[in-house]
Amino acid sequence: MKLPKIASAAFLAAAAAASLLPLTAAAKQPRPYGDVQVLATFPADPGFPEGIAVKGNKVYVSGPARFGTAGTGPSTVVAYNRDTGALEATYTTQGEALQFEHANSCIAFDGNGKLYVLNLQLGVYRIDTGSGQQEPYSTPFPDLPACNGNNAPCSPTFFDAPALPNDIAFDEDGNAYVTDSLQATIWRVPAGGGTPQIWFQDARFATFPGGIGTNGIRLSPDRSKAFVTVTFDQTGAGYIYTLPLVAQPQPSDLAVFKAFAPTDIPDGIAFGKSGNLYVADVTPGLSGVIILGPNGAEVGRLTNAAPGDLAPYDSPANIAFDGHGSILVTNHAFATMIPQHFQVLDVYVNDKGSPLSKPDLP
Repeated sequence: MKLPKIASAAFLAAAAAASLLPLTAAAKQPRPYGDVQVLATFPADPGFPEGIAVKGNKVYVSGPARFGTAGTGPSTVVAYNRDTGALEATYTTQGEALQFEHANSCIAFDGNGKLYVLNLQLGVYRIDTGSGQQEPYSTPFPDLPACNGNNAPCSPTFFDAPALPNDIAFDEDGNAYVTDSLQATIWRVPAGGGTPQIWFQDARFATFPGGIGTNGIRLSPDRSKAFVTVTFDQTGAGYIYTLPLVAQPQPSDLAVFKAFAPTDIPDGIAFGKSGNLYVADVTPGLSGVIILGPNGAEVGRLTNAAPGDLAPYDSPANIAFDGHGSILVTNHAFATMIPQHFQVLDVYVNDKGSPLSKPDLP
């Protein structure tokens, strides 16, 4: 599928104007490529939505993915009606020590319809979305010391930082791969849950104090590779890397798929059925979605009408396909912190998602 390199200002202005129309009214008309609608607004308490997953006619969104949560209310997952955007369910996280930092980041479904949630304190927990019952799945992710003079297990970082589980992807065997944004690590949680194991580490994943390193993760459509975004490495550069999906990848296996320009800050990713990779670009004032072809070359970009604009895209974090030609994008709004911008955007791209691995887990 050929996409315009950069959408015209007139097109983007029209798309932004269309985003003000009610979703139900706009859906009655043929939608142009890049048309943006606001599906729903994430509750300001907790705000800062991050993870997103679609099951049937419901869209599930998790948060808050932010720092500074000590003393605030619990983390949550909410469910919206895919057609109307109506809030249909709220799943409040149980078991967090609210006096300390706590957060929900990304989410994923298994083949039995259970929803797996990454939590800063709890590790991975899962929800029966019918009953609302929550149960633990993994132990918390370990706080590794920096490897400077320390024996393994340690993190190949330049300063000591706690674990920050960020994104999750299953393989066909039921293993869950979890990026750790502060410890330059990808964890693997074995099928059935339990203790996270170090799958891969590399200093190229390391970030600077206050930065986010390893971030989004998805498996290639043929399940041969893991694609991993690094939002900021130690120099401030952003990348997408690939690793072979083997038991123990080696440092020499880590390959650059895309090196981003300094004005691009990559976050979550999702593969389309087209073979294109959709990348959330969180750059404040230059936010949007970057579309990469199978060779890593940029083939399209969806942005606001003009540099500096804050709508409809306000630092989008993650992407899921709705199965009807649109991507659903969580507006994280981490820089503006405008409550009305904690949104789920419906962006028409005339593409469907490449199927995710959804293993049957006990």
